[in-house]
Amino acid sequence: MGKHVLLIEDEPNIIEAIRFILERDGWRVSTHSDGADAVEAVGAHRPDVVILDVMLPNRSGFDILKELRGHDGTAALPVLMLTAKGQSRDRALAESVGASRFMTKPFSNQEVLASVRELTGG
Repeated sequence: MGKHVLLIEDEPNIIEAIRFILERDGWRVSTHSDGADAVEAVGAHRPDVVILDVMLPNRSGFDILKELRGHDGTAALPVLMLTAKGQSRDRALAESVGASRFMTKPFSNQEVLASVRELTGG
């Protein structure tokens, strides 16, 4: 496969779990953990898909996604949003700002892998 995922997440155990799942399936995984410069990280890494946590240090995933959707180069970039909060209002907000898919923690390994594959047409 060889596609590239940028994981924007600040919890080390989640980072390692997702990295393991995806790398085992042939994905190249880059990580970033600070919301303040997450948009710049997307530009620098130029991933095929972004996995974006809602609650990050210094900036929310919702704000990051709004900014990504406002730029021509990232407006159509597939983004899978992760959150520990599964309230319907979070899901509605994620959809309203342009999330390609929304997943609550805890999630299954297969769920993450299937979502990333689907978002990239793989």
